[in-house]
Amino acid sequence: MSMVEKKCSEFLSALASKAPVPGGGGAAALGGAIGMALSNMVGNLTVGKKKYADVEDEVKELLDKGYKIIEELKLLVDRDAEVFEPLSRAYGLPKDTPEQAKIKAETLEKCSKDACSVPLEIMRKSFEGIKIHERMGQIGTRIAISDVGCGVAFLKAALISASLNVMINLGAI
Repeated sequence: MSMVEKKCSEFLSALASKAPVPGGGGAAALGGAIGMALSNMVGNLTVGKKKYADVEDEVKELLDKGYKIIEELKLLVDRDAEVFEPLSRAYGLPKDTPEQAKIKAETLEKCSKDACSVPLEIMRKSFEGIKIHERMGQIGTRIAISDVGCGVAFLKAALISASLNVMINLGAI
């Protein structure tokens, strides 16, 4: 079962456990997906309202983009776990001999590069989501403007959290 198919309580329990995954990257991706969902909620509250008829087509385009980002971020929850597990194992490699130390360093570098790839994508998707929120905040229903702000806060947290995961892995590259 993928991480995002678990109940929220199961995901949180796994996150709070000593298991290496899910971790910060998976939490960042899920938080970003939640943030993006808030923009889509605002869009869905806007569509069909006479007051917003002149922007309905644009709102629908933003909704489509938002749904795509949500799906991509959901996939990145599991993808982060996939790329982190080899890195977690690499830290346990022996380094008693010069040859072992060399193999460990090379393995850590490769795994760290792979482990950076997912948080970088989470950052990209979060930034795209923030831009969508910016426009949704301008043209979406005013009754849900606070939800746009909440969505941006989630996406900003996802972006910052993912950047921390990149930074921690740069040391081995």
